[in-house]
Amino acid sequence: MSEITTTPRLPRRALRALSEFFRLEAAGGIVLIAAAVLALVAANSPLQAAYEAFREIPVQVRIGALDIGKPLLLWINDGLMAIFFLVVALEIKREALSGQLAERSQLVLPLVCAIAGVVAPALLFFALNRDDAAAMRGWAVPTATDIAFALGVLALLGSRVPVAMKLLLSTIAVVDDLIAILIIAFFYSHGLSVTALVWAAVALAMMALLNRRGVKSLGPYLALGVVLWVCVLKSGVHATLAGVATGLLIPHVDKTNNIDDDKEHSPLETLEHALHPWVAYAILPLFAFVNAGLSLGGIEMKDMMAALPMGVVLGLVVGKPVGIVGAALLMRALGWARFPAGMDLRAMVGLGLMCGIGFTMSLFIASLAYQDPVLYEEAVLGILGASLLSAVIGYVWLRAVLPARGGAQG
Repeated sequence: MSEITTTPRLPRRALRALSEFFRLEAAGGIVLIAAAVLALVAANSPLQAAYEAFREIPVQVRIGALDIGKPLLLWINDGLMAIFFLVVALEIKREALSGQLAERSQLVLPLVCAIAGVVAPALLFFALNRDDAAAMRGWAVPTATDIAFALGVLALLGSRVPVAMKLLLSTIAVVDDLIAILIIAFFYSHGLSVTALVWAAVALAMMALLNRRGVKSLGPYLALGVVLWVCVLKSGVHATLAGVATGLLIPHVDKTNNIDDDKEHSPLETLEHALHPWVAYAILPLFAFVNAGLSLGGIEMKDMMAALPMGVVLGLVVGKPVGIVGAALLMRALGWARFPAGMDLRAMVGLGLMCGIGFTMSLFIASLAYQDPVLYEEAVLGILGASLLSAVIGYVWLRAVLPARGGAQG
């Protein structure tokens, strides 16, 4: 019987890094929540006009024949979020080469849970919106998990939360992000430009060559990453995918790098550690601020009960935990994996509820799926409602079922 290793014997430096990661994510989640609340206050107060004007500030960059002009909202969604996806890709590559995704025994449970946690919400959304082609463009909106927001809520529970739960949640979220990246690449690209794609391929090939030749300096990769971002922006493929591609081509010293040896460092880890605070405390809160400002004036209960927002709510609040917990129970019944140490079925249900906090990635997918402002606002209404419900229900549930210090063995 394969088993998830939930209390691995890691070197002290690795344990410190892991602890710092959880603290950073939890604190970043709290800042993220504050930014969303601030956006709602601004959009529903006398500050609404100033808030809208801020989002629409024109920003233009012109270098010779290259001319990129967008409102601030799109510079954040297309530009700064590319840095977020760069960090996501760095995290995925590190986990795959030397982390939680490197061993099959540690990958099986989160992989299957993450897939089920995408399929179940999508099916629920489809069931409610299958007759509306425009609404169905957002079928992927309720499939995402916001790790920062979720860890921010878990931080409120203090020592009740076993480390194994944070590890499993983080690993599921990493796989979830990878699935979201694939969804964006295959379903939310349009109007492709062959010329721009060719130049993007040239930039990728040059990064791959640098990697193959063992170049570890970050400068050339980042310079080519900027070129790649411009090419992808002009190609019709969403520009954030340039961040993903760049992150996956940053070299990572895994086999030769002793984690307890300070003399040799991975370029990937260096860049990830440098960017992570900026993403957690600046980019994601700014993204939340400019995207979560939904005007609630005139919204009635019937609006929340419409098929689109209800599909998002049911997908996140019901579909996520049903898919994740159902997959975990199936894996345990088949003898392919066990619940992590310190987690029983009740704790697994709480984890599933926390994964229903979609927020950042759900808002991002909604911005790609819906050009119609009415449909986008309905999606945002569902995302905010579902994330709040999942956070509150998950918090109350876990506070009730987890002992004050640690958890029962599962």
